[in-house]
Amino acid sequence: MTDKINFVSKFKKANLISIIIFILSIIFITFKGLNYGIDFKGGTLIELRTDKSINAVQIRNTLNSMKLGDVNVKRFGKEGDYLIKVEQKNTNNNNLIPEIKKKLIDNLNAEIDFRRVENVGPKVSSELLESSIIAISLALAAMLFYIWVRFEWQFSVGSIVALIHDVTITLGIFSILSLEINLSIIAAVLTIVGYSMNDTVVIYDRIRENLLKYTKISISDVTNLSINETLARTIITSATTLLALISIYVLGGEILRGFSFAMILGVIIGTYSSIFVASPILKFFKVSYKTLEKEEEKIVP
Repeated sequence: MTDKINFVSKFKKANLISIIIFILSIIFITFKGLNYGIDFKGGTLIELRTDKSINAVQIRNTLNSMKLGDVNVKRFGKEGDYLIKVEQKNTNNNNLIPEIKKKLIDNLNAEIDFRRVENVGPKVSSELLESSIIAISLALAAMLFYIWVRFEWQFSVGSIVALIHDVTITLGIFSILSLEINLSIIAAVLTIVGYSMNDTVVIYDRIRENLLKYTKISISDVTNLSINETLARTIITSATTLLALISIYVLGGEILRGFSFAMILGVIIGTYSSIFVASPILKFFKVSYKTLEKEEEKIVP
């Protein structure tokens, strides 16, 4: 019974790195905040294409003259493509889009094609944000309940710590890089929760199995053995998932870039946390064969 890699010896350093990154993520999310998109802030999003190259500053100056509130213009995709986000203070103006298009055509003296227009009111955006927070919270609660039923309470604590770790650091990186948070990113976060939990359950299941099989060895040795036994499966699953996600990120265009980037982060962080966050919790609680016996005695009178 030999271990290929001594993961337990790396737990302390890995945990220190995790704590530092976690705290930094909390600080950035708290003080810098998240860059919410139109879905959560409300306003109008316009994807336009021009027949010739036009400077983003020209578009921004033209829209600012209309006093629409906060205006953000950036290159999007091919040459001549731009993504415009408008705060739209006057939500009752049904002619806003035709007015914007006419103003741009007149001022820029160019053909303007509005390829996509999305409009979200402030009430709808606040409801979407509230629903997204509830969805993530319910997903975490459901996962906690599943692990509590499936394993002992020590495993539940480890899994929920790993999930909070993954979600917080992912959002923290989005905050640091000022990347936009929209509904597709929330979908990615919910997917990350499921992926991370799946990875953790595989390792936990093997740890529990080995605790019952090797009753006289320590939790450190059992954890090392279990991680090594599931390592090939973990690497293959993560690598194949990353290949698909990287392809989407590179070839999927700007619309899918945020979603695929969030998923790439989630897969990497989730794989890491299942080994270096969830597993050390069991070592901290000194889980052993006797722990499993006591829990079984409580269930079976």
